[in-house]
Amino acid sequence: MMKTAAVCVMAGALLCLAAPSAMADIYRYVDEQGVTHYTNVPTRGSYTLYIREATLSKKLRGTPASYDTHIKEASDLHHVDFDLIKAVIKVESDFNPRAISKAGARGLMQVMPGNFVRLGISDPENPRQNIIGGTCYLRQMLNRFGGKTTLALAAYNAGPGAVEKYNSIPPYEETRNYVRKVMLEYRRLRKIRRDSGMQWQVHASTP
Repeated sequence: MMKTAAVCVMAGALLCLAAPSAMADIYRYVDEQGVTHYTNVPTRGSYTLYIREATLSKKLRGTPASYDTHIKEASDLHHVDFDLIKAVIKVESDFNPRAISKAGARGLMQVMPGNFVRLGISDPENPRQNIIGGTCYLRQMLNRFGGKTTLALAAYNAGPGAVEKYNSIPPYEETRNYVRKVMLEYRRLRKIRRDSGMQWQVHASTP
């Protein structure tokens, strides 16, 4: 019975500690009554390292193919290139549906809470909702900037106002790195698709 209880405590603790807002190394110790305790903030020397952050973070992520059905649906619905959506997800969250940024952006496409309602997102950790909502916003940015992918991506990262202010990719290191990473991943995915003969509906956009 004690062993079963300890396993339940472990499962519950790991689910709570696995939230990205509390991501850290996980420590554990067994008390005098045989109950196992877990924490990401050890308060006594009897705690020992149980799982490193990198290992736990990896377990939260899906595989690159995990969300293809939702990406295809979003691509068809909002007329955004399948591979572009996937590239954004890779750079934004590395396929972790529970990802939370320092600014509070949530989920696979790192949608800001202020956009949830207008993008139809009630649960930002729901992959389908997040992908369709995030793609809707990306479509809006593509429309706003004449279908130019690099400007739309810059607006997705820094906000459309910043792009309009400079009439180009803003001179922010984070934004320029973001656009570069997404475009590299986008081109890589498109090359894989061409080389393998894979067929998805591809929607036109310009660099």
